[in-house]
Amino acid sequence: MNSLQIIILQHNTVWHNPVANQQRFEIQLNELSDSTKLVILPEMWTSGFTMAPERVAETMDGTSIQWMKEMAKKHHIAICGSLAIQEEKYFYNRFVFVHPNGRLDTYDKAHPYTPSGEEKVYRAGKQIALIQYAGFRIRPLVCYDLRFPVFARNTDDYDLLICVANWPAARIQAWNALLRARAIENMAYCVGVNRTGKDNNQLTYSGGSAAYNALGDELIYMDEKQTASTFKIELYTLRQTRKKLPFLKDQDDFTLT
Repeated sequence: MNSLQIIILQHNTVWHNPVANQQRFEIQLNELSDSTKLVILPEMWTSGFTMAPERVAETMDGTSIQWMKEMAKKHHIAICGSLAIQEEKYFYNRFVFVHPNGRLDTYDKAHPYTPSGEEKVYRAGKQIALIQYAGFRIRPLVCYDLRFPVFARNTDDYDLLICVANWPAARIQAWNALLRARAIENMAYCVGVNRTGKDNNQLTYSGGSAAYNALGDELIYMDEKQTASTFKIELYTLRQTRKKLPFLKDQDDFTLT
């Protein structure tokens, strides 16, 4: 029976300070149990949701990626989250998944958040990603991606949808509803990881990181004070649910143009 022990780290991100954020997360990583296999950090975990990437963006050889590799190797885990990355003249809000052996999978946020002007400073990704880890097929999303059900549609038989975010408290009910909906309509586990606190844009975040199974049942829900939560997902249980309720086989076949 394939199972995956996951821990969510939900924090008040320190604005424009990758080193301080690394230190904050590392304290909790050093307390992991041996059963933990995947650690998920929020969107832009190194800096907060900044529209000034020129101040904080790193390369794929930068200190934050190196830190993620070191943590993955030290704790024998996979670790993921998004951060501002620069390639040539472009900036990306990039989801990075680091395997225990240091191998990387990446996904660039496809839907920049236009109300904040994100599309003006970050280049949108053009490809979806499918990450294979510990027997699970994982599809990553970044924040605003969650609002677009066709984009998240389960046409590639993924088992786990991960959405990392900086989702403000003012719209937390939408976050709650969309996470559950993505799990139900895609017959997959869905995990959303948010942050807490207030950023330099004067936006308040109330956490609400959560995980749901393929039927929309809540596995965990974190309040604004919690900083870590652990849960387990099981591939056998998911497959049995899909076998009993084969909803994905009946979904409409269409192509966007």
